[in-house]
Amino acid sequence: MASSRAALNLRNGLSIPKPKLTSNLLAISTDLLRNILFLLFLLRWTRKSVLQLRGRGLFGTLIDAYTSLRRLSYAIFLRLPGVRSQVQNQVSEAVKKIESKLVPQGPGISRYLTLPKEGWTDQQVRAELEKLGDMTHTRWEDGRVSGTVYHGENTLIKLQTEAFQRFMVANPIHPDVFPGVRKMEAEIVAMVLALFNAPPGAAGVTTSGGTESILMACMSARQKAYTERGVTEPEMIIPETAHAAFHKAASYFNIKVHQVACPSPTYSVSIKAVSRLVNSNTILLVGSAPNFPHGIIDDITALSRLALRRRLPLHVDCCLGSFLMPFLSRAGFSTQPFDFTLKGVTSISCDTHKYGFAPKGNSTLLYRTAALRTYQYFISPDWSGGVYGSSGIAGSRPGALIASCWASLMSVGENGYIESCHSIVGTAKKIETAIREDPGLKDDLTVMGKPLVSVVAFTSSTMNIYDIADSMSAKGWHLNALQNPPGMHVAVTLPIVKAVDKLLEDLAAVVEDEKERERVRIVEGKGKKGKAQGDSAALYGVAGSLPDKSVVVQLAGGFLDTLYKA
Repeated sequence: MASSRAALNLRNGLSIPKPKLTSNLLAISTDLLRNILFLLFLLRWTRKSVLQLRGRGLFGTLIDAYTSLRRLSYAIFLRLPGVRSQVQNQVSEAVKKIESKLVPQGPGISRYLTLPKEGWTDQQVRAELEKLGDMTHTRWEDGRVSGTVYHGENTLIKLQTEAFQRFMVANPIHPDVFPGVRKMEAEIVAMVLALFNAPPGAAGVTTSGGTESILMACMSARQKAYTERGVTEPEMIIPETAHAAFHKAASYFNIKVHQVACPSPTYSVSIKAVSRLVNSNTILLVGSAPNFPHGIIDDITALSRLALRRRLPLHVDCCLGSFLMPFLSRAGFSTQPFDFTLKGVTSISCDTHKYGFAPKGNSTLLYRTAALRTYQYFISPDWSGGVYGSSGIAGSRPGALIASCWASLMSVGENGYIESCHSIVGTAKKIETAIREDPGLKDDLTVMGKPLVSVVAFTSSTMNIYDIADSMSAKGWHLNALQNPPGMHVAVTLPIVKAVDKLLEDLAAVVEDEKERERVRIVEGKGKKGKAQGDSAALYGVAGSLPDKSVVVQLAGGFLDTLYKA
């Protein structure tokens, strides 16, 4: 026991305080890590601020900050309890109005929400298809629709139908089973590459439409920048008039978008502004030939020089120009350089289902080199179902559409496309001349820019252009309303060629009617401009006046929901 007590006293006497070295090192390491993280955060946002100032300038940066603050403030205002309920009620009413126009109502309307117990006879199916085809609609057959249907002649439709039927079950994902479809698809790409003066070694793909072509061009540029330069925060620079599909690609593929102004009177993208926005994260420059809103061709030559100087890909969106742009000079019209003859152009999107007259669901994406095309490929080498590869978003695809496209190109031929270009662009020139020179139009309507192809856009400084659009709709025309700035446009097609005189007659009548309403309002002391009544005036009037677009987004979402309401 004594030895135990002695040992205990000895241990107590020799006890040593716990060392603080470990805790001190831990504290130092934590502080150092915190400081490093803060420094990285500071460097990151300093770099972003410098790039913002260099790209937009001080004044532009202040405007962007003010716009964002204004938008945020208005968004908060719209979320206030009383305001939110009122907005939701108005949105619901607007959506119901959309439904009443798009979804058939009343007696005599049959709805098929479940499979029939017994399959219908062929006669029953054909009878119902006849009813569906005869539903009340804007008469594209009479040339009353802008764009949408670009050919529509029965002879070509019959040939396309025969090609579709012949390859109804074909799927190009199985080239050994459907070798004819593989051959036709490759030949479509080759023909379009030749139209756009592609160099040796160029390549391309077919897609389901212009949106997929643009998506894949952006995807390819993103993957190229990541693989070759390690870019993890990709950015692309586009004109503000570039197609909405570029914003869709940015949303899908996490790409930051810089929009560049296309100011009047040219409505062409500012090359100087594009150049200022280029930085180490830039993956793609974009130009349109022409753009959808105003039908203006961007300065592709200048964009090409910039792309070469900064060693960046340049995509030319020629979806709308398609089979008109390559034939402008041969049809007797002035044009601008836009294709692979410009060394900086690395990719081009071209819709064969527009002025190539193929059925809807056909487009092409062209690359200067085959290497660029590989960046859009998806390949899964270790899937349990076997090695899987696809060139685009879709896996299975309708070979029937490829066959119909091939048949269209072969049927129309080079001379046929030159003739159609002459008719379509000539008609667009007739519309432009009428608006610029006709006494009943020139004082109130103004052509936007100098269109060279098929689209003629116009605005008005004397009256509400959306009232004009709605009045034309009331006369049975389906034209396109524009915003930022307000306007409307006509995309000429072969059906419109035959109806152009009636179009101009109705446009002059609508302008005169609107002027008469203004005179009446002035006499009655109500002011020159009355309250907008039509759908276009209501929608775009709201869209243009709201800094926060959430209400417009809800309306558009309601419209999309309505499309699936049986």
